[in-house]
Amino acid sequence: MSLLENLQWRYATKKMTGEKIPQEKIDYILEAIRLSPSSSGLQPYEILVITNQELKEKIRPIAFDQSQITDASHLLVFAAWDKYTEQRINDFFAFSNAERGLPDSATDAYRTRLITMTTTQTPEQNFAHTAKQSAIALSIALLAAAEQKVDATPMEGYNAAALDELLGLKDKGLKSTAILALGYRDEANDWLAKLKKVRTPSELLYTHLN
Repeated sequence: MSLLENLQWRYATKKMTGEKIPQEKIDYILEAIRLSPSSSGLQPYEILVITNQELKEKIRPIAFDQSQITDASHLLVFAAWDKYTEQRINDFFAFSNAERGLPDSATDAYRTRLITMTTTQTPEQNFAHTAKQSAIALSIALLAAAEQKVDATPMEGYNAAALDELLGLKDKGLKSTAILALGYRDEANDWLAKLKKVRTPSELLYTHLN
């Protein structure tokens, strides 16, 4: 199927069957996330892959009792860096240069500018930026899931502070930005499954400046 056909097929599934997703499909989605674009290539986030049912049961009330949390095969928690630090940026460039066979000095000028720019901003400004980068990765995950015919429900409706505490994210310098439930739609019990997909008409969404 084409990209547009996959996007027409997908929707924010409200009821899932609990059926397990084959590992090769999960691996495909995770690899797509890993290959996602991000500002300066930093990928300033981590993704927690949750299959433990007991942990999902603990997350469900934090996510306003949404049943997809416990009925999903996998939960992906997207967690962005709470702030940029000189260490984090230096570590990235050290890794990137080594992978490309470049000397550390090859990116000194750009790395220094990046450190200066990010570390003079507030942590709140930093997190606003890292959260946007995690949103790009989330969008890639949705596309990959649709291609694999895996249902995916992105969720921002949860108590972020409670989830971060449960998962120990603060100790890792992370803050959650979204939960992505992956599974298979329960069409018989999902009120949204048979409804027409509705999106803003093109003539209202786009302004062409020629």
